[in-house]
Amino acid sequence: MAADKQSGHRTIADNRKARHDYFVLESYEAGIELAGTEVKSIRAGGVNLKDCYCRVDNGELKVYGMHISPYNKGNIFNKDPLRVRRLLMHKKEIIKLHYRIKQDGLTLVPLSLYFKGSNVKVQVGLCKGKKNYDKRAAEAAREMNREADRAMKVRK
Repeated sequence: MAADKQSGHRTIADNRKARHDYFVLESYEAGIELAGTEVKSIRAGGVNLKDCYCRVDNGELKVYGMHISPYNKGNIFNKDPLRVRRLLMHKKEIIKLHYRIKQDGLTLVPLSLYFKGSNVKVQVGLCKGKKNYDKRAAEAAREMNREADRAMKVRK
């Protein structure tokens, strides 16, 4: 878990696959509705954002496929690891996102999960899918930057 000194955020999990598969156009911060044992499990690092996505259902923003491992000492209070969880945002923001998703064919993807104070927050990205040639171009650019950095390091 990394702590960001400026903003007071402590990152719990990052969805690197989302940044590989999508162009992130905008990002939003949302709260998440959790049970007590889920928060304890998140503090222990038992969360996976790899295949999760967000959808607007009946005016509520929900996240699907987020895996939060059952808390070891939670016994009967543990919830289903893959249950649908509600994200907390202002109604106007949710309506705006819903419109953008329907109109432009974009996707809402959770990018990271972090603590802001004692609250768990989710960074949700409004994303556009990458094609295979986009992924190859990004990899080529990253490789060129690495080679340039190596050359500069040897030169110094």
